[in-house]
Amino acid sequence: MTMERRHDDRLTSAFLALGDPTRRAILQRLAQGEANVSQLMEPFRLSQPTISKHLKVLEKAGLIEGGRDAQRRPRRLTPNAMKDLAEWIEPFRRQWEARFDNLDAHLATVKKQET
Repeated sequence: MTMERRHDDRLTSAFLALGDPTRRAILQRLAQGEANVSQLMEPFRLSQPTISKHLKVLEKAGLIEGGRDAQRRPRRLTPNAMKDLAEWIEPFRRQWEARFDNLDAHLATVKKQET
């Protein structure tokens, strides 16, 4: 498997993981600091096995990692977890910003011509 193929697979896994609102909420919680499964379950009306399944998807996508702290198994964001996603999205953001800037310039020209 080529490096580019592995990169594409990671992006696909990450976007699929982010497609679920519960997993996005878990990531938002972990952005505040590490937490164990019980702590991650608190805001949801979901069972421990269900939360664990969400965590497995996030781990497989490389967005979070688990640790060992005696009996506790805290989860935390993977360093630079969103870096690949942000780098992939950045050209699209720049393109749309440029389009909006062009639209603003055009509307300013039209407005100036009307006065």
